[in-house]
Amino acid sequence: MVLLAFLALAAPPPPGAPIPREPAALAQRYAATTHDLGAAVDRWRDSGGKRVPKDVTLYALYQQRIVILLSERRRLSKAVLARLDHPRPLRNELAARRELGRLSVPRPRSALRTGPAEPADQLRGHYLEAQRRFGVAWNVLAAVNYVESAFNKLRNSSPDGAQGPMQFIPATWRRYGLGGNVHDPHDAILGAANYLHASGAPRNYRRALHHYNPSWLYVDAVLRYARRFRSDPGAYYVFYSRQVFVRTPRGLVRLTGPR
Repeated sequence: MVLLAFLALAAPPPPGAPIPREPAALAQRYAATTHDLGAAVDRWRDSGGKRVPKDVTLYALYQQRIVILLSERRRLSKAVLARLDHPRPLRNELAARRELGRLSVPRPRSALRTGPAEPADQLRGHYLEAQRRFGVAWNVLAAVNYVESAFNKLRNSSPDGAQGPMQFIPATWRRYGLGGNVHDPHDAILGAANYLHASGAPRNYRRALHHYNPSWLYVDAVLRYARRFRSDPGAYYVFYSRQVFVRTPRGLVRLTGPR
């Protein structure tokens, strides 16, 4: 098993740092990165800063690249998971990525736009406001926001016309958007909470999320992320700090982050 106390990385890895392919070495690297990323996130939260610090960005990117690799290589992922002291978070994330991967359709790079997310604590304030108003848990709203648009870092409409950080079809937005702007994160989050509440949340999140996107793969993935955000206070900030990777006809492409 991996002993974290002896695995702290000397410095954040650069954007293109190599990833080991041997299971034991990769398990150690993942554990060390996760440990140091958590410590960097704690320092960031304690500082009260709005911008994601450079060390958090670099650790989060490296961890994300490992997760992407493992989600695509099942035999390697099984070997790595067997060597981790606490494999459940990674196992659930790999399952969520694979579920969403089955739903994704490659799009040309030219069709995709990105932009900055609102500060993490500001977004969390929107989720908590929506939770107070509609009873929909903040972590579920955060998970939807992450899955739909990477917290509004991905700005293009979907192929079927869904728009904004919570990806509303225009007709649905007219009914549940409370008269707001579908592209405004605050308005979109409140509209999503309104729609989920009308669809059965918080009594039945699975039913409500299936109304939001009629795919059980989507529902399972969102709830996996939501449970992660609820159980680990720092996880929301880790996922917020990640970059936008998209599938194009030429393969996976990273659209944001350091080069």
